[in-house]
Amino acid sequence: MGQLPDKEPSALAMSGVTLALGGRPVLRGIDLVIPPGTLVALVGSSGAGKTSLLRLINRMVQPGEGTIRIAGEDIAGVDAETLRRGIGYAVQGGGLFPHWTVADNIAAVPWLMGWDKPRRQARAAALMELVELPLHLADRFPRELSGGQASRVGLARALAVSPRLLLLDEPFGALDPETRTALADRLVALHRAQGLTTILVTHDLVDALLRADLMLVLDAGTIVAAGPPAQVAADPHPAVQALVAGPLAQAQALHGLGAELK
Repeated sequence: MGQLPDKEPSALAMSGVTLALGGRPVLRGIDLVIPPGTLVALVGSSGAGKTSLLRLINRMVQPGEGTIRIAGEDIAGVDAETLRRGIGYAVQGGGLFPHWTVADNIAAVPWLMGWDKPRRQARAAALMELVELPLHLADRFPRELSGGQASRVGLARALAVSPRLLLLDEPFGALDPETRTALADRLVALHRAQGLTTILVTHDLVDALLRADLMLVLDAGTIVAAGPPAQVAADPHPAVQALVAGPLAQAQALHGLGAELK
Protein backbone atom coordinates (compact mmCIF):
# COMPACT_ATOMS: atom_id res chain seq x y z
CA MET A 1 0.00 0.00 0.00
CA GLY A 2 1.25 3.51 -0.81
CA GLN A 3 2.12 5.68 2.18
CA LEU A 4 0.70 9.16 2.47
CA PRO A 5 3.37 11.84 2.91
CA ASP A 6 3.97 12.80 6.54
CA LYS A 7 4.20 16.55 7.05
CA GLU A 8 4.05 18.05 10.52
CA PRO A 9 1.76 19.08 11.93
CA SER A 10 -0.64 16.78 10.12
CA ALA A 11 -4.23 17.87 9.67
CA LEU A 12 -5.36 14.35 10.52
CA ALA A 13 -3.52 11.29 11.78
CA MET A 14 -5.00 7.89 12.58
CA SER A 15 -2.99 5.07 14.12
CA GLY A 16 -4.15 1.49 14.59
CA VAL A 17 -7.82 2.50 14.46
CA THR A 18 -10.47 -0.20 14.55
CA LEU A 19 -14.25 -0.07 14.63
CA ALA A 20 -16.89 -2.73 15.20
CA LEU A 21 -20.64 -2.16 14.98
CA GLY A 22 -23.05 -4.71 16.37
CA GLY A 23 -20.13 -7.06 16.93
CA ARG A 24 -19.15 -6.90 13.25
CA PRO A 25 -15.69 -5.52 12.30
CA VAL A 26 -16.12 -2.45 10.10
CA LEU A 27 -12.66 -0.86 10.08
CA ARG A 28 -9.40 -2.68 10.73
CA GLY A 29 -6.00 -1.22 11.59
CA ILE A 30 -6.41 2.15 9.92
CA ASP A 31 -3.12 4.07 9.72
CA LEU A 32 -3.34 7.41 8.00
CA VAL A 33 -1.60 10.78 7.83
CA ILE A 34 -3.11 13.67 5.88
CA PRO A 35 -1.13 16.90 5.44
CA PRO A 36 -2.88 20.26 5.80
CA GLY A 37 -4.50 21.65 2.66
CA THR A 38 -5.01 18.24 1.05
CA LEU A 39 -8.05 17.22 -0.98
CA VAL A 40 -8.56 13.52 -0.30
CA ALA A 41 -10.89 11.28 -2.28
CA LEU A 42 -12.07 8.33 -0.19
CA VAL A 43 -13.31 5.57 -2.48
CA GLY A 44 -14.30 1.92 -2.27
CA SER A 45 -17.15 -0.44 -2.94
CA SER A 46 -20.41 -0.23 -1.01
CA GLY A 47 -19.92 -1.37 2.58
CA ALA A 48 -16.16 -0.84 2.53
CA GLY A 49 -16.33 1.49 5.56
CA LYS A 50 -16.07 4.94 3.99
CA THR A 51 -18.92 6.61 5.88
CA SER A 52 -17.86 4.88 9.10
CA LEU A 53 -14.40 6.41 8.74
CA LEU A 54 -15.88 9.90 8.52
CA ARG A 55 -18.14 9.20 11.50
CA LEU A 56 -15.09 8.17 13.55
CA ILE A 57 -13.31 11.42 12.75
CA ASN A 58 -16.40 13.37 13.79
CA ARG A 59 -16.81 11.37 17.06
CA MET A 60 -20.22 10.08 15.98
CA VAL A 61 -18.93 6.57 16.78
CA GLN A 62 -16.02 5.54 18.98
CA PRO A 63 -13.05 3.43 17.87
CA GLY A 64 -12.42 0.08 19.51
CA GLU A 65 -8.67 0.65 19.39
CA GLY A 66 -6.21 3.24 18.15
CA THR A 67 -5.88 7.01 18.22
CA ILE A 68 -7.19 9.82 16.03
CA ARG A 69 -5.44 13.18 16.10
CA ILE A 70 -6.51 16.44 14.50
CA ALA A 71 -3.70 19.02 14.25
CA GLY A 72 -1.75 16.87 16.70
CA GLU A 73 -4.50 16.71 19.34
CA ASP A 74 -6.01 13.37 20.38
CA ILE A 75 -9.73 13.82 19.80
CA ALA A 76 -10.56 11.32 22.56
CA GLY A 77 -9.76 14.10 25.02
CA VAL A 78 -11.93 16.73 23.31
CA ASP A 79 -15.59 17.31 24.11
CA ALA A 80 -17.56 15.85 21.18
CA GLU A 81 -19.70 18.95 20.59
CA THR A 82 -16.66 21.21 20.69
CA LEU A 83 -14.86 18.93 18.26
CA ARG A 84 -17.74 18.88 15.78
CA ARG A 85 -18.02 22.66 15.73
CA GLY A 86 -14.54 22.75 14.22
CA ILE A 87 -15.33 20.14 11.57
CA GLY A 88 -17.51 20.83 8.54
CA TYR A 89 -19.74 17.90 7.62
CA ALA A 90 -22.03 17.54 4.62
CA VAL A 91 -23.95 14.54 3.30
CA GLN A 92 -25.88 13.63 0.17
CA GLY A 93 -28.84 15.95 -0.30
CA GLY A 94 -27.46 18.40 2.25
CA GLY A 95 -29.08 16.78 5.32
CA LEU A 96 -31.03 19.98 5.91
CA PHE A 97 -33.51 20.71 8.68
CA PRO A 98 -36.83 20.75 6.81
CA HIS A 99 -38.57 23.39 8.97
CA TRP A 100 -35.64 25.83 8.95
CA THR A 101 -35.05 28.39 6.24
CA VAL A 102 -31.98 28.29 4.03
CA ALA A 103 -30.33 31.05 6.07
CA ASP A 104 -31.09 29.30 9.35
CA ASN A 105 -29.78 25.99 8.04
CA ILE A 106 -26.53 27.60 6.97
CA ALA A 107 -26.14 29.34 10.33
CA ALA A 108 -27.00 26.30 12.45
CA VAL A 109 -23.55 25.93 14.02
CA PRO A 110 -23.13 29.69 14.64
CA TRP A 111 -26.55 29.54 16.36
CA LEU A 112 -25.31 26.71 18.59
CA MET A 113 -22.24 28.79 19.37
CA GLY A 114 -24.38 31.71 20.55
CA TRP A 115 -23.84 34.16 17.71
CA ASP A 116 -26.41 36.96 17.68
CA LYS A 117 -28.96 37.13 14.85
CA PRO A 118 -27.35 39.96 12.80
CA ARG A 119 -24.02 38.15 12.84
CA ARG A 120 -25.66 34.87 11.81
CA GLN A 121 -27.55 36.56 8.98
CA ALA A 122 -24.40 38.25 7.72
CA ARG A 123 -22.47 34.98 7.80
CA ALA A 124 -25.26 33.12 5.98
CA ALA A 125 -25.38 35.78 3.26
CA ALA A 126 -21.60 35.69 2.82
CA LEU A 127 -21.63 31.91 2.52
CA MET A 128 -24.49 31.94 0.03
CA GLU A 129 -22.39 34.17 -2.19
CA LEU A 130 -19.39 31.91 -1.63
CA VAL A 131 -21.20 28.81 -2.88
CA GLU A 132 -22.94 30.81 -5.63
CA LEU A 133 -26.45 30.49 -4.19
CA PRO A 134 -28.84 33.38 -5.00
CA LEU A 135 -29.54 35.53 -1.94
CA HIS A 136 -33.27 35.62 -2.64
CA LEU A 137 -33.39 31.97 -1.51
CA ALA A 138 -32.43 32.86 2.06
CA ASP A 139 -36.02 32.65 3.33
CA ARG A 140 -36.95 29.53 1.37
CA PHE A 141 -37.37 26.11 2.96
CA PRO A 142 -35.53 22.96 1.81
CA ARG A 143 -38.67 21.57 0.10
CA GLU A 144 -38.64 24.62 -2.19
CA LEU A 145 -35.09 23.99 -3.44
CA SER A 146 -33.70 21.99 -6.33
CA GLY A 147 -31.25 19.19 -5.57
CA GLY A 148 -28.31 21.35 -6.61
CA GLN A 149 -29.48 24.25 -4.45
CA ALA A 150 -29.93 21.97 -1.43
CA SER A 151 -26.40 20.61 -1.93
CA ARG A 152 -25.03 24.16 -2.03
CA VAL A 153 -26.83 24.93 1.24
CA GLY A 154 -25.29 21.83 2.80
CA LEU A 155 -21.83 22.86 1.63
CA ALA A 156 -22.33 26.41 2.94
CA ARG A 157 -23.41 25.06 6.33
CA ALA A 158 -20.31 22.87 6.48
CA LEU A 159 -18.15 25.98 5.92
CA ALA A 160 -19.98 28.16 8.45
CA VAL A 161 -17.28 28.41 11.11
CA SER A 162 -14.09 28.03 9.03
CA PRO A 163 -13.60 24.33 9.85
CA ARG A 164 -10.25 22.68 10.44
CA LEU A 165 -11.50 19.69 8.47
CA LEU A 166 -14.20 19.40 5.84
CA LEU A 167 -15.84 15.95 5.67
CA LEU A 168 -18.10 15.34 2.68
CA ASP A 169 -20.08 12.12 2.33
CA GLU A 170 -21.32 11.84 -1.26
CA PRO A 171 -22.63 15.42 -1.11
CA PHE A 172 -23.41 15.56 -4.84
CA GLY A 173 -24.15 11.88 -5.43
CA ALA A 174 -27.84 12.21 -6.29
CA LEU A 175 -27.46 15.09 -8.75
CA ASP A 176 -27.47 15.08 -12.53
CA PRO A 177 -24.00 14.99 -14.15
CA GLU A 178 -23.98 18.64 -15.23
CA THR A 179 -24.96 19.94 -11.77
CA ARG A 180 -22.58 17.52 -10.07
CA THR A 181 -19.66 18.72 -12.20
CA ALA A 182 -20.47 22.39 -11.52
CA LEU A 183 -20.62 21.79 -7.77
CA ALA A 184 -17.45 19.71 -7.78
CA ASP A 185 -15.67 22.56 -9.59
CA ARG A 186 -16.94 25.00 -6.97
CA LEU A 187 -15.85 22.71 -4.14
CA VAL A 188 -12.32 22.45 -5.50
CA ALA A 189 -12.13 26.23 -5.93
CA LEU A 190 -13.28 26.78 -2.33
CA HIS A 191 -10.91 24.10 -1.06
CA ARG A 192 -7.94 25.81 -2.70
CA ALA A 193 -8.94 29.40 -1.91
CA GLN A 194 -9.60 28.73 1.77
CA GLY A 195 -6.74 26.32 2.38
CA LEU A 196 -9.09 23.59 3.57
CA THR A 197 -8.26 20.01 4.38
CA THR A 198 -11.06 18.05 2.74
CA ILE A 199 -12.02 14.37 2.78
CA LEU A 200 -14.55 13.55 0.09
CA VAL A 201 -16.35 10.21 -0.04
CA THR A 202 -17.33 9.66 -3.64
CA HIS A 203 -18.41 6.94 -6.03
CA ASP A 204 -17.40 9.14 -8.97
CA LEU A 205 -13.99 7.64 -9.71
CA VAL A 206 -13.37 9.91 -12.70
CA ASP A 207 -13.89 12.92 -10.46
CA ALA A 208 -11.56 11.46 -7.83
CA LEU A 209 -8.83 10.70 -10.34
CA LEU A 210 -8.97 14.16 -11.89
CA ARG A 211 -9.46 16.38 -8.83
CA ALA A 212 -7.96 14.79 -5.71
CA ASP A 213 -4.47 15.37 -4.35
CA LEU A 214 -4.59 11.99 -2.63
CA MET A 215 -6.78 8.92 -3.00
CA LEU A 216 -7.60 6.35 -0.35
CA VAL A 217 -9.09 3.03 -1.42
CA LEU A 218 -10.98 1.12 1.26
CA ASP A 219 -11.79 -2.55 0.88
CA ALA A 220 -13.48 -4.59 3.63
CA GLY A 221 -12.53 -1.99 6.24
CA THR A 222 -8.85 -1.78 5.31
CA ILE A 223 -6.94 0.86 3.37
CA VAL A 224 -5.52 -1.13 0.46
CA ALA A 225 -4.05 1.81 -1.49
CA ALA A 226 -3.17 5.40 -0.65
CA GLY A 227 -1.34 8.11 -2.52
CA PRO A 228 -1.57 10.46 -5.52
CA PRO A 229 -4.21 9.36 -8.04
CA ALA A 230 -1.68 8.21 -10.66
CA GLN A 231 0.07 6.04 -8.08
CA VAL A 232 -3.17 4.53 -6.85
CA ALA A 233 -4.42 3.90 -10.38
CA ALA A 234 -1.30 1.81 -11.02
CA ASP A 235 -1.64 -0.24 -7.84
CA PRO A 236 -2.09 -3.92 -8.78
CA HIS A 237 -4.37 -4.76 -5.83
CA PRO A 238 -7.48 -6.46 -7.29
CA ALA A 239 -9.89 -4.23 -5.36
CA VAL A 240 -8.15 -1.13 -6.72
CA GLN A 241 -8.16 -2.31 -10.31
CA ALA A 242 -11.81 -3.32 -10.06
CA LEU A 243 -12.63 0.26 -9.10
CA VAL A 244 -10.37 2.31 -11.35
CA ALA A 245 -9.87 0.45 -14.63
CA GLY A 246 -12.87 1.93 -16.46
CA PRO A 247 -12.81 5.38 -14.82
CA LEU A 248 -9.05 5.68 -15.49
CA ALA A 249 -9.60 5.27 -19.22
CA GLN A 250 -12.41 7.82 -19.09
CA ALA A 251 -10.30 10.30 -17.12
CA GLN A 252 -7.44 9.99 -19.58
CA ALA A 253 -9.85 10.51 -22.47
CA LEU A 254 -11.19 13.68 -20.84
CA HIS A 255 -7.65 15.01 -20.60
CA GLY A 256 -6.65 13.88 -24.05
CA LEU A 257 -4.47 10.99 -25.10
CA GLY A 258 -1.30 10.66 -23.07
CA ALA A 259 -2.32 13.23 -20.48
CA GLU A 260 -0.87 12.67 -17.03
CA LEU A 261 -2.94 12.41 -13.90
CA LYS A 262 -1.67 13.91 -10.65
